Amino acid sequence: MQTHGFTLTAEGPFDFGASLRFVEDWPATAALPSDGRALRFAYCAESDWRPIGVTVTGAPGGVAVATTRPAGPGIRGEVARILSLDVDGTGFAKVAEADPVLGDVRERSPGLRPVCFWSPWEAACWAVIVQRSSMLIASRIKQRIAERHGARVDVDGHAYTAFPPPVSLLDAGGLGLPAQKEEWLRGLARAALDGVLTTEHLRALDPQDALAELRALPGVGPFSAGLILIRGAGAPDAFPGDEPRLFAILREAYGLPEDTTATAYRRIADAWRPYRSWASFLFRASTYGTAGDRPGR
Repeated sequence: MQTHGFTLTAEGPFDFGASLRFVEDWPATAALPSDGRALRFAYCAESDWRPIGVTVTGAPGGVAVATTRPAGPGIRGEVARILSLDVDGTGFAKVAEADPVLGDVRERSPGLRPVCFWSPWEAACWAVIVQRSSMLIASRIKQRIAERHGARVDVDGHAYTAFPPPVSLLDAGGLGLPAQKEEWLRGLARAALDGVLTTEHLRALDPQDALAELRALPGVGPFSAGLILIRGAGAPDAFPGDEPRLFAILREAYGLPEDTTATAYRRIADAWRPYRSWASFLFRASTYGTAGDRPGR
């Protein structure tokens, strides 16, 4: 099969190997095979909702990308967003140096940048599927939905399944989810087709306005809204208002008491501007074993 190639250059430190190691440990990508050298996946491009296969390998100063169909500016921008290469990271080191706790976490994996979901739409669906479920079970359900309703794409001689586009889930039933979650997914599909669940729309808003708009969507609470904005749209400078797991990590890292308020966490995060999302990601990633020694998966 003919492939089409382009390169993406990082502004500031970037370690593609660290991104690969994160993907190997991230439950949302548990179904992806890995050879430790390339990131391969299939998804429905947000620019046109058509399936496309992608292979990413490391290159001097960035990455080399091969796609299964021609990649215009839209798709190039999406791949850049997925690897956070659409953000100038040259100032992040200075932010980390000013906060010794963050600096220690970054020092263990200095070139790791947030790895995002293939689209805000897919991030929103994951947020609904994983509610009141283990990440392992959620990953299996998401993969099953992709196999039933998504497209299969040949990537480097192997079949990869793309999670279905919004239009495919508008009237879909029998997804293996409770009726309420299936209704929420249909509502999210309508929002995506209306342009609400898109990177362009969400990144154009002030982070607090974007979070508020996302919380108004079906099945989306404070945690899910932060996930969609930060790990879906790839907004580099947002801080989730309510994420118990992140708060617990910060309590341990900064030696904070159990009754620390959300305002106090936001005050800590204010020192990370304009990279609040990146700093939050590094703290979470440290529990996956990506930064530093990696425990068994």
